[in-house]
Amino acid sequence: MQTTIDVRGMTCGHCEQAVKGALTALNGVEGVEVHLTAGKVDVTYDDAKVTIAAMRAAIEEQGYDVVA
Repeated sequence: MQTTIDVRGMTCGHCEQAVKGALTALNGVEGVEVHLTAGKVDVTYDDAKVTIAAMRAAIEEQGYDVVA
């Protein structure tokens, strides 16, 4: 499966690495591509192992706002 999550507050390479690290740490996330200027994160994942809600929570735990 693939989804795109809108994220506010990412401005630099550190932001990109924080979001990418938080998502790749989740069991079931297979790939993450962060688009800083667009404020979007493309995630490839196994929906039998991880939920979109869990991915959103992981991003929010890093201090970024997920747009519903």
